[in-house]
Amino acid sequence: MLRVKEHRAPRLLVVRPDRVGDVVLSTPVLRALRRQWPEAYLAMLVRPYSRDVLVANPWLDEILTDEADGSDRGVVGFMRQVGRLRTRRFDVALMLLPTMRIAWMLFLAGIPHRVGVGRTMYQALTLTRSVSRRRYIPLRHEADYCLDLARAIGVETEDVRPAVFLTEAEREAARSLLRAEGATDRPLIGLHPGNGRNAPNWPPETYGTLADRMAGRWWGATLLVTGSAAEQGLIDRMRTGTTARLVSLAGRLDLRQLMAVIAELDLLVSSSTGPMHLAAALGVPTVSLFCPLPARSPGRWGPLSARSIVLLPPGHGCETCERGPMCDLAGISVETVVEAVARTLAVSPSIMKQD
Repeated sequence: MLRVKEHRAPRLLVVRPDRVGDVVLSTPVLRALRRQWPEAYLAMLVRPYSRDVLVANPWLDEILTDEADGSDRGVVGFMRQVGRLRTRRFDVALMLLPTMRIAWMLFLAGIPHRVGVGRTMYQALTLTRSVSRRRYIPLRHEADYCLDLARAIGVETEDVRPAVFLTEAEREAARSLLRAEGATDRPLIGLHPGNGRNAPNWPPETYGTLADRMAGRWWGATLLVTGSAAEQGLIDRMRTGTTARLVSLAGRLDLRQLMAVIAELDLLVSSSTGPMHLAAALGVPTVSLFCPLPARSPGRWGPLSARSIVLLPPGHGCETCERGPMCDLAGISVETVVEAVARTLAVSPSIMKQD
């Protein structure tokens, strides 16, 4: 074990150049480090597009970004990043996602203690300490695997709860936006039909059928659709499956605005995706569609919330699992999701339309 415990106020860097959901699941590491060393200088290095996940986080002193395919690309950009890290004189760096670029960056920045995930040649060459995930046997949650790196430097914790933070001004701006869009009736149900094709998912038309069924079951409910500008075509396809009124904010929100809108929901329905993890971290109930394959299973990637329902194909398998890397979760029926929504909302009979 590294002897960081002897330092009263170490300078710590956590690195996760990854997607939104992955950064959300890294936040328990920040909590654990801050609790262990209240006076430490704590920074996190992420990609620019996931930076907003960390804004207003009280555990962090600084948020750093690395745009490897943009302003920080090439030898010049790389060495500029090395210089930035060197000036901050970090004692320890935890590399939650192993990449060759980051391993060499931390090495050349002169950070004396560096801990990474797995065993790779570039980590061996940069003398990075390795923390093995033991081939994911037994399978644990990604947030718990991340905490293994904090444990490697003397932190004792089992708290895997993710956390993101909003200001009251952001929350009020979201409420104003929803009022302007006429999205005021309850329950306010979020539908996020995309996931960047990073995990198995329903076709968008099936989300449309789900919207139709929910609108028929809950009179007066607001069905709010979120997604990126690039997913507008997907949402157009979703509309073909429903006659329900959908309030779409797709392509109209930056990440902080999306977080604030999610915080106002009564429930979010989605597949395994970043907004699902944001909802869980904000205490918003979720109904989530998952694949049972170990690499994508809820055991590793599920929402970390007591207010979540995870749905898998019956028998922990589906007809399309063997066709390729992404199935369409056809084994999870629309009716199954509607009933999960009903259980989550505990809807009053007075606003429920019986079939």
